[in-house]
Amino acid sequence: MGKSKKSVQVVILLAIVLIGIYAVATVVFGSDGVPKEGERAPDFQLLGMDGEVHTMSQYDGKARVINFWGTYCPPCVREMPALQAQWEKWRSQGVEIIGINVGENNMTVENFVAKTGVEFPILRDPKREAVKTFGVGPMPTTFFVTASGKINHIRIGELDLSTLDKQIEQLVNAK
Repeated sequence: MGKSKKSVQVVILLAIVLIGIYAVATVVFGSDGVPKEGERAPDFQLLGMDGEVHTMSQYDGKARVINFWGTYCPPCVREMPALQAQWEKWRSQGVEIIGINVGENNMTVENFVAKTGVEFPILRDPKREAVKTFGVGPMPTTFFVTASGKINHIRIGELDLSTLDKQIEQLVNAK
């Protein structure tokens, strides 16, 4: 009975050690599949409020600000006027702001867009597929993507007008 108990303890200890090694390797080597700054932004295929299917690749050659948001998220709602203002300022310089609504129904998003006057492309991610692909946790989360498709910066949390303007200027100047 004593040898059997010791064998079980050794197996459990070995399993814990292996799980620990896996966890450390995942963090160190980034094998979690979540895109990081300096890496190519993942593609998506999402239906826009314009009724068209949008993909990341259709915006190749343009700097992109990809903002994950929801009407249930107060910081997301507060930053929408800043995103709209920056879209108006930078779109003539090849910057595209793309809002990706997370998990809400069409009517909710349409009403919000109409009420706030948002004109930049709004895409819907009802099944949270893009959220998983981009590794989005808390919202709002914004990805700043260069014209060549590389992630220049990832911002978790609310953006104000000044910070957003500086990030977009860096994005425009990135090669």
